Amino acid sequence: MARRDGQDFDCATWLHKAREMPKEDFRRQVEKELTGKEEEPSELIYFKIYKSQIPVIEQATEATALMLGSDKSRGYCLEMICADFLAGAHLDNGNPEILLSSISRYYQVLPMPQQQEFLFQIAQKDFMKEILHAKA
Repeated sequence: MARRDGQDFDCATWLHKAREMPKEDFRRQVEKELTGKEEEPSELIYFKIYKSQIPVIEQATEATALMLGSDKSRGYCLEMICADFLAGAHLDNGNPEILLSSISRYYQVLPMPQQQEFLFQIAQKDFMKEILHAKA
């Protein structure tokens, strides 16, 4: 930021923030200042993966990245893989809240034209249910 702002850089304010804020909060504040985007708090998760599992995991994350757009992070791809699993696991006699959450996450990923098509299809099915119910 000092290079970017030059003489206008307010080092006293940033030094005070660095001393007072937790390290992760300060890092997010700097990131927001540089990019203009608010970053969601994050956490690194470590777990053991066997070498034999790596090809499946890589293939799944690569396929997900292609579906969502190559600019998506591996963490985001993993979240969508998990959401897909949860949606499938809760179709029959499962928790409808988890299914709703999974569907909502998918909807947010869709480009605007596909979101509109999705809503159109739902509205069309609701309309057909009303017609069938009225005839009965």
